[in-house]
Amino acid sequence: MSRTAEIERVYSAIEEGSRLLGAACSRDKVLPVLDAFGDALPEAMIVFGGQAGDRHKGELDYSFTVPRSIGDPYPHALSKGLVAETDHPVGSVLSDIQGRWPIGEYFVDAGVVGGFKKLYAHFPDDMQKVSEIAAIPSMPRAVAANADLFARYGLDKVAMVGVDYRHKTVSVYFHFGPDGRPTPGTIRAMLGDLHMPDPAQEMLEFAHRSFRANITLGWDSPDIIRVAFAPPPVRGLDPSAVPGRMAPGMEEFARTAPRVYTGGRVNLYAVKWMRGEEFLEVNTYYQLAGLQEKLVVEAPREQG
Repeated sequence: MSRTAEIERVYSAIEEGSRLLGAACSRDKVLPVLDAFGDALPEAMIVFGGQAGDRHKGELDYSFTVPRSIGDPYPHALSKGLVAETDHPVGSVLSDIQGRWPIGEYFVDAGVVGGFKKLYAHFPDDMQKVSEIAAIPSMPRAVAANADLFARYGLDKVAMVGVDYRHKTVSVYFHFGPDGRPTPGTIRAMLGDLHMPDPAQEMLEFAHRSFRANITLGWDSPDIIRVAFAPPPVRGLDPSAVPGRMAPGMEEFARTAPRVYTGGRVNLYAVKWMRGEEFLEVNTYYQLAGLQEKLVVEAPREQG
């Protein structure tokens, strides 16, 4: 299949996923991202996502792995007009990381409405300590300012960093081994320290199964902006087994969004907290590949 045909194949799937979430899919917003980073779509990990709650309605996010031939994806995004030149340190984060340790893979993240949003550097085979992340010259000082809090709650192994160029924030992804996952009580205490909403017990039990926590910070304040916990991507889990409010359209999206692999459907669910808000993120994999495929677990038998 030609490169153009591959881009159209993926665009059609994004368009179908957008319809399920009631998002207005625009070729003018989506095709520039696919064209810029779409040299290896047949081998890419591709995932579609949406967030529950009225404030997040009308958007479909899509993420996929960046071809290795691109190298540092930020200069590439600049050259393709997806992001504007800036003197802000947000433009230096990925290059500063790239020179310090090996990167396993990069991802690009965009929305059908919002367009290009983020780039991620994923290094699960060479995880870093918080002190190493904080030492990156372009990293927000908020990382170092919260080092004691991270240590207090067992957040010490960083497997991925995401950079949001639109909002000028960084997300630090902490990894948990099977024996190192925080207890529900630990998660509640951490959320209390951060003045986040007090979660229901079922949400805490769900978050306790997480393999990663995602902490979002910016350059303007030491405050933590958002906290997310996500169990591993799971094959064959019925969406009704996930706690929290999920609108019928989002549940249909989780059950029926397009995919090209065989076997049970693979989804990833995350619970997120901001001050005054708790919401679910629902991600469903269109195409499995790379390091992400190794993270997939099977749903318990009794849940299908």
